[in-house]
Amino acid sequence: MRILGIDPGVATIGFGVIDADRGSVRLRQYGVITTPAGIPLSSRLYQISQDMSQLLTQFTPEEMAVEELFFSKNITTGISVAHGRGVILLEAERAGVPVYEYTPMQVKQAVAGYGGAEKRQVMLMTQRLLKMKAIPRPDDAADALAIAICHGRSATSLLNMERVFDPKRYDTR
Repeated sequence: MRILGIDPGVATIGFGVIDADRGSVRLRQYGVITTPAGIPLSSRLYQISQDMSQLLTQFTPEEMAVEELFFSKNITTGISVAHGRGVILLEAERAGVPVYEYTPMQVKQAVAGYGGAEKRQVMLMTQRLLKMKAIPRPDDAADALAIAICHGRSATSLLNMERVFDPKRYDTR
């Protein structure tokens, strides 16, 4: 299954594309979408829309995983990230790609085995799981890859009965 992981933002949006199959993951591509500072928010959102559309067309993911919003101290930053996230979700819907959302704790648990893992631990495990020579950079791209891995582990798990169980096979009528 091809998965597009997204670390949402406005100035920098991380993306990571992986192929996942029953717990194993393979790197396809990763990077960032950036928008220039100093231009109106509407222009930045339009650029994010265009770039997301291009990513979805280029990599044709079967599913997309996005980090849920996390507001810490700066609510203004959180609001602008929410605008960017909305555009990202809109483009996935437009492309017909199902979206799955994960909290930072869920991503850490899936990748590093501990929901309170340090960022460096998650980055090292991302590198190891994807058999990369170096830790992926920048951080936004590494986060997007971790989000994709989290979804890959969840979506291809044998415990995920929605994908495994076919009720027609067991219809006894």
